[in-house]
Amino acid sequence: MLHSDDIAGLAVADLLARFPFMEAFFRDNGIVTAGRERIRLADLIGETEAEDRGTDGNRLAAQAAEYINRMLAFLGEGEQVTRITILPGRDKSGQPEGFERLEIRTSEIISIVGPTGSGKSRLLADIEWVAQADTPTGRRVLINGAPPDPKWRFSSADKLVAQLSQNMNFVMDLSVREFVALHAESRMIRDADSVVERIIAQANELAGEPFTPETAITALSGGQSRALMIADTAILSKSPIILIDEIENAGIDRQRALALLLSEEKIVLMATHDPVLALMADRRLVIKNGGIASVVETTEQERSILGELRALDAQVLEYRARLRRGERLDTAKEGKEAVHA
Repeated sequence: MLHSDDIAGLAVADLLARFPFMEAFFRDNGIVTAGRERIRLADLIGETEAEDRGTDGNRLAAQAAEYINRMLAFLGEGEQVTRITILPGRDKSGQPEGFERLEIRTSEIISIVGPTGSGKSRLLADIEWVAQADTPTGRRVLINGAPPDPKWRFSSADKLVAQLSQNMNFVMDLSVREFVALHAESRMIRDADSVVERIIAQANELAGEPFTPETAITALSGGQSRALMIADTAILSKSPIILIDEIENAGIDRQRALALLLSEEKIVLMATHDPVLALMADRRLVIKNGGIASVVETTEQERSILGELRALDAQVLEYRARLRRGERLDTAKEGKEAVHA
């Protein structure tokens, strides 16, 4: 957290270069900075002006420090979350969960597996809420090894978790470009135009069917919508944890989606019934009767099975693409049989 002493000695130009949003602070406070870029923040208000304003350079620096801290919190650029810790609770029968302490770090994939209704969504909710033994499971979640700052639970500006589900619907009458640009603007992203283009390009790599920046978001298919939201979340969202709830039927390239999320140093947890996604994880949490029954490390032998599943998955994606193009699936097979004959 910044203090007034940290910025009081900075020249206006240096302050704006470091915190571009300070332009709004100066404007809203009626402080002219044009032609005064080399003046220190603490010297912006002279003695005569200080009497008229009822403030001075030191108070201005204190107000500026508070403004910067609030903006950094809003933009998600404050404390960096590098790991979360889950401490065990109990299952629906009141029995202790089958682990002692679970540490999950950035750029790690954890899959959550179990029958429908077993408690996968409850675990995701506990993490999103940063449970402190105050949910039905009695679990506790630590941030960077310590009890969480209340902001992670109660602040609308600080979001620990971004959640992606299989059901996404847009209602805004905007194009894809306008929608992403609006999000980028709200995040005060530098070079927003290039970021918007990158998000759209990444979304098109994930989607089964390409779309243009001018496509209305309400006209996107289910797969296109989820591809756009995954790319947007990976690149623009400041939330360090991504919770994915069953995207196996999303019609997107799941492997590329996970690779994109990990490249942005997120913690990824996904509830899934898909063996490809489950085995892509570093570990999987087995849920039974509302509790984590065990934590299973993915073995090298399972990795080899994953290779076989990926090949089958690629074949399915190819068939899907060919069907969309109106092609027959038996033509290639007939050609092969003719060659062998």
